[in-house]
Amino acid sequence: MTGIDLSLAKSLGFDSVRLAQIMPVLRERYVDPGIFPHAQMLVSRKGQVVLSDSVGIAREDGTPLADDSLFRMASMTKPITSVAFMMLVEEGRVGLDDPVHTVIPELQGIGVFAGGGGDAPFVTRPTDTPMRMIDLLRHTSGLTYGFQDQGELSKASRALGLDNYRPQMTPDAFVAALASVPLLFSPGTEWHYSLSTDLLGVVIERLSGTTLEAFFAERLFGPLGMADSFFQLPEDRADRMTDAWGMEPERGRLLFDRGEKSRWRMPDRFYSGGSGLLSCTADYHRFCRMLLGGGALDGVRLLSPETVALMTRSHLPGGGDLTQVPRSKFSEPTNAGIGFGLGFAVTMDPAQAGLPGTPGEFYWDGLFSTSFFIDPAEELICLFMTQVMPSFDFAVRRDVKTLVYSALTETYL
Repeated sequence: MTGIDLSLAKSLGFDSVRLAQIMPVLRERYVDPGIFPHAQMLVSRKGQVVLSDSVGIAREDGTPLADDSLFRMASMTKPITSVAFMMLVEEGRVGLDDPVHTVIPELQGIGVFAGGGGDAPFVTRPTDTPMRMIDLLRHTSGLTYGFQDQGELSKASRALGLDNYRPQMTPDAFVAALASVPLLFSPGTEWHYSLSTDLLGVVIERLSGTTLEAFFAERLFGPLGMADSFFQLPEDRADRMTDAWGMEPERGRLLFDRGEKSRWRMPDRFYSGGSGLLSCTADYHRFCRMLLGGGALDGVRLLSPETVALMTRSHLPGGGDLTQVPRSKFSEPTNAGIGFGLGFAVTMDPAQAGLPGTPGEFYWDGLFSTSFFIDPAEELICLFMTQVMPSFDFAVRRDVKTLVYSALTETYL
């Protein structure tokens, strides 16, 4: 469907007039002023789509955005990688408390930064406890990203190309480079958004004996019917690939990656479990429906309901929220009342977050401003797609949540 199913929306507890206002508001606020080239929305309840609509151009040449346009998912790859890992946990092949070095021995003995860097060797101190698998899932590993501006550690990460788009290095080379940079803190003590999920992808590859691309295709995408999700853009679908843009303070929106000549057409040497996937709205909706269904969709079960429940509870150290425990760009006041689980941010207190919603709602987004949220209590899923980075420059996720919850007339609480 395109647009709004008015009768279905009413039967599922939506005000169709308010629902119909969502896309015009996004057009007026983001597309018409030239901030975003396009926007695509999907809202469903009880597995039934009530809103599916697009506005704007997919490419600089004026190609309209289509229902099946393909997007760079960036960090919306992370929840998929986290689900893949938890499938291996359920099979008894690895445990959440297992030290990472039992699968990635190159990281045994990695220390915490205590000085040095630049032209001088790093000085480190031993970790209080080993880095564990759960630390990779919840971003308490002590690893960092180059863009996080954590002094010499981020400089080293950038110099090594660790968080480049589609890094042209093998998984073993990635691990070797990662092991050469000390940790920001002792694992398990703080939260810091990082390359943890990329490392988790390597863990999956070593445990399964196959590439992350093959594991996703055979164990997730095939069973879930996600035919338009992949790491490398197939030639027969290149015409559906959107352009991607970046925003610069003085120059505005600039083309970053041209869809027809996208770097995602090149073969991968490293499959990034943290940011590498391409997908479309319909495919990612199927992934979200599986999570809302307690790990199952259309008779296919990937995880048990208890595992999904475990993943979508906050696991932050000391029970704090994302304003209290991070050392990163995510410590801003807008993350009050927000925790982090095993692959997702989790709403703990909507009042502190200053947004409508319910405790237990979980979500994440991507650098190109894609986002999703799932509210199990309301049986609600929302997906938003565009292709402009960096996502943390825009308040669109908060706007989308406010608009969607404001259209609800009946709740299940």
